[in-house]
This record gives sequence, structure tokens and C-alpha cells, in this order.
Amino acid sequence: MRSVLRVDLIGHGLTAAMRGARFPVDEELDASARTGQSDYLPPADARVVLGPELRVAQTAARFGLSGDTDDRLRDLDAGSWRGAEMGGLAQDQLFAWLTDPDFRGHGGESVTEVIERTRYWLAEVAAAGSDTVAVTHPAVVRSAVVVALDAPPTAFWRIDVAPASVTRLHFRGQWTLRLTG
Repeated sequence: MRSVLRVDLIGHGLTAAMRGARFPVDEELDASARTGQSDYLPPADARVVLGPELRVAQTAARFGLSGDTDDRLRDLDAGSWRGAEMGGLAQDQLFAWLTDPDFRGHGGESVTEVIERTRYWLAEVAAAGSDTVAVTHPAVVRSAVVVALDAPPTAFWRIDVAPASVTRLHFRGQWTLRLTG
């Protein structure tokens, strides 16, 4: 294995659901997010993997990337809340979702489940030993940061992932977060 393994996580670009504080469905990027090219340069010879949703594929194209789809990089499943506006939900349910990482009242995935899915994916990436670029969702990026920092699941919502941002992790026997300027 290499001395330093790099994993770049690219959160998908802006969508209408993000603008409207709605839970996403498999939607396309906002028109403003589909224009222009990114100046991002992936690590040489990096493997590229994508979440399965349209907004991820469009983000990858904007970054000039193509790769294989990996279902483990899918968005957090919001269950019955898909497409719903956050302001229209019962506030006690929304509060539970934002404060209890095991909450599944919407019938979808809990934050804890997304973190564990991401933990197993990162373990496989580390074992493979190849630099990787993953175009995915803010939920997966947050989960990877929680795993890298060995933070509690309650830290998940304290991590703000900007649309189309790149988060780099290094692996040298354990994961570290690399902040770039």
C-alpha cells in the first residue's frame, strides 16, 4: 500500500430542493449548477466512483469526471419525506431527526445507518489502496468526516458541506481530514 492514500469526496451541486429546503428526490442540478467547468484536478490515476442519482452524474460531468456507480454512495433515504418541504413537517419529528442519529420516523435511513454504510465503504477503499474520487451527497461527505475524526454520530449535522465542494481525506493507517485552501 502507498504511504498516503487520498480520497476526494465531491458533494453534488446545488438543486432546487436545496434552494427550497425540501427533501430531495432524484432530481437534476439547478440550472446555475450545470454551467461551467470546475478547476478541480483529481489525483493522478485516481479511481472515480459515483452515487447513483442524476444530480451526482451531472456534478461529475461538470467536474469532467466519469466512473462507476457505487450504490453505497447514494443519498440518505428520507423515506416518506422525499419531496416534502422541511417547514411542512411536524416540528417534533423534524427536531427528532436533527437530534437523534437513530431516528427513522420517516421510514427511511437513520443518520447512524448512513455513517455505518460510509464507514464500510471507506474501509474497502483503504484496503484497496487506490486514490479515489467519489462524487456523492452531502450526507455521505458528512458521514466520512464523522468516521475520519472518530466523532460521535451527533456531530453529523454540525458539518456543513457546500454544494460542489471537495473534501479530502488521507489514510495512513487511520483516516485524517485534510483541509485545503
